[in-house]
Amino acid sequence: MTILHSIILGIVEGITEFLPISSTGHLILASSLLGISPTDFVKTFEIAIQLGAILSVVVLYWKSFWNLNLLMKLAAAFIPTGIIGLSLYHIVKTYLFGNEYVVLISLFLGGIVLIAFEYFYGKKEDTLETEPEKPITYRQAIAIGFAQSVAIIPGVSRSGATIVGGLALGISRAAIVEFSFLLAVPTMFAATGLSLLKTSTSFTGHEWLALSIGFIVSFLVALPVVKWLLSYVRSHSFMSFGIYRIILSVIFALWLFL
Repeated sequence: MTILHSIILGIVEGITEFLPISSTGHLILASSLLGISPTDFVKTFEIAIQLGAILSVVVLYWKSFWNLNLLMKLAAAFIPTGIIGLSLYHIVKTYLFGNEYVVLISLFLGGIVLIAFEYFYGKKEDTLETEPEKPITYRQAIAIGFAQSVAIIPGVSRSGATIVGGLALGISRAAIVEFSFLLAVPTMFAATGLSLLKTSTSFTGHEWLALSIGFIVSFLVALPVVKWLLSYVRSHSFMSFGIYRIILSVIFALWLFL
């Protein structure tokens, strides 16, 4: 991996991390387009730079992390993801990361789910908007954690899974999007720490430099994306993201098979 590659992937990560289109899937597809082999370093790189994007949430929402009640709910939501992610880490890292076919199938099916969910949920949401907004409960937080755990499959989208799960539980768009942002912090700290612990001893100086640059670039690019998405969801559905996922998966499938 060259420094230019790390910059490009950092930009891709920063743009896609918080959108329901799967940043991991985009990184895997972008790496394939750039001709980057899915080595252990590249797989760890694709996980670690996500933490760079996630740190933008810490900067923008640092006051939220002083709220003990919220922290307890984030901890409750993280437990299912942590247990499932740790249990399946080897399988996911070995067989799913770097697999373009898994990504394309996940992108396509996820797009259908987003479109179908918005079509049916949008009608119900009109009635929910007239009801007073309630805080997220511990039971809802745990359910959101289980929804997020599905995103260990590349191409599913961590934010997409948590947002759809939260909306299905009757949580408002703005509230679940913000909770999804915050939940990403412990999730990606754990995922990055585990991946680095298992592979970083073999990294070269150049690889550490590439990782650092990708990390910083993803952080800087993610800052405006977080603000934009919060503004966007207040008046738009996720239907367009579902359509985008399907189109992207079809285009890449044609590229791979033709």
